[in-house]
Amino acid sequence: MPEQILILDFGSQFTQLIARRVRELNVYCEIHPFNHLPPLHAGIKGVILSGSPCSVRDAGAPDVDLSQFGDVPVLGVCYGAQLIAHQRGGTVSPSQMREYGRAKLSSVDHHSELLKEISIDSQVWMSHADTIVSVPDNFEITASTNSVKIAAYKIRNEQIYGIQFHPEVTHTLEGKNLLRNFVVHICGCAQDWTPDQFVETTIKDLKNKLGNDKVVMALSGGVDSTVAATLIHKAIGKNLYCIFVDNGLLRKGEFEQVLVSYEGMGLNIKGIDAKQKFYSALAGLSEPEAKRKAIGKTFIDVFDEESHKISDVKWLGQGTIYPDVIESVSIKGPSATIKSHHNVGGLPAKMNLKVVEPLNTLFKDEVRLVGKTLHIDPTILGRHPFPGPGLGIRILGDISPDKVAVLQEADQIFINALRKHNLYDKVWQAGVVLLPIHSVGVMGDERTYEKVVALRAVMSVDGMTADWVHLPHEFLSEVSSDIINKVKGINRVVYDISSKPPATIEWE
Repeated sequence: MPEQILILDFGSQFTQLIARRVRELNVYCEIHPFNHLPPLHAGIKGVILSGSPCSVRDAGAPDVDLSQFGDVPVLGVCYGAQLIAHQRGGTVSPSQMREYGRAKLSSVDHHSELLKEISIDSQVWMSHADTIVSVPDNFEITASTNSVKIAAYKIRNEQIYGIQFHPEVTHTLEGKNLLRNFVVHICGCAQDWTPDQFVETTIKDLKNKLGNDKVVMALSGGVDSTVAATLIHKAIGKNLYCIFVDNGLLRKGEFEQVLVSYEGMGLNIKGIDAKQKFYSALAGLSEPEAKRKAIGKTFIDVFDEESHKISDVKWLGQGTIYPDVIESVSIKGPSATIKSHHNVGGLPAKMNLKVVEPLNTLFKDEVRLVGKTLHIDPTILGRHPFPGPGLGIRILGDISPDKVAVLQEADQIFINALRKHNLYDKVWQAGVVLLPIHSVGVMGDERTYEKVVALRAVMSVDGMTADWVHLPHEFLSEVSSDIINKVKGINRVVYDISSKPPATIEWE
């Protein structure tokens, strides 16, 4: 089995960040709920216990039997550290004051392999309401802050470590060094998990799994589906059948542009113009979830109909990435807030096909690195995320072809301007939202009563949190002027300066 670090999720908001930091060290890792462990194997080189919103003092608090891991090194982070101490007879009590935010290490035991090259006065990030106030005699205290005596510890004669701060967040300035000490020096991982190695292994595995079978796959023009399709294509060639559906809710000219780019990549692709079917399904709908469901159902119907024109298909290819997988097996079970159209999840059941998901162990940034290794066009790899329902959730209220046309024109002006001013690659996601209101304006000597659009541009790593981008005022002025002057029906442009949370990236 390939070597890996096993991360046990106790419900922390930072668990995915732990995995991302370990992956940055070119070490493969997986997140699993503490109560749904995978089969243990010799490839597991170390275990990390995540934080949690729970308290070890609560009845029914998350727990795990560490003895099942044998001599494999264990690192407890925050709740994980408190859990280990609690299990071994230490005392965990409510903090005298909530310990949240930046702190500095006032003492560091540099003989501890975990804390090598970690500076005294190094900034760390605390986020806990409980504190370990006492530990058994065989615990060695290896780091403290002015307010937290037991900020880090090691159990004597065992490879078990605990820290009460979060090394995975950027506010812990030397957190990556600490994780490197654990993963590389203590666990002995080889740091050989690279995009090149992933591509080579994945194509080989796909060849073995798929053989001469046919695979059908929906492409969107986005990064995930494009990289997944390229990997499958390299494994089985023309036995991959790709379908790109025009739902009438794409960006202006996108259907034609994407088809051309895919054909240039040698993919076996068919474009389907289904605009009218989607518009009919959306007629009279204005509630966001109703629109999502209508778009998702129509897509499944169109894709299923086209797929049945291909004989003897055995597999459905999907561009599922790791955050989707983590969400579906969270410690609380599948989230009730997953939006409809999430990975067009109804397809496998309806079509009675096996699913192949070559990217389901990768984060978004890792998908882009794999795409670069595959020599995929940088304009595709750098493309901003675009929602599955497309402009259907950027038109607030009911949808009509006329509204789509207006929004496409405004959106094209905004996106083209970002490219022209070399701002596109500095923004994670951008788009225009058509609001369900009209505004009084003056054009020439006439009063107008026309539509309002909002510009949205955010920076993010993976969409879980996002900050609005401080675009130059001169740039916003130019875009506003161009949209109002060139798009008939719009007389007012506003800029959305909300971050996520509390807002979301999309308006619907």
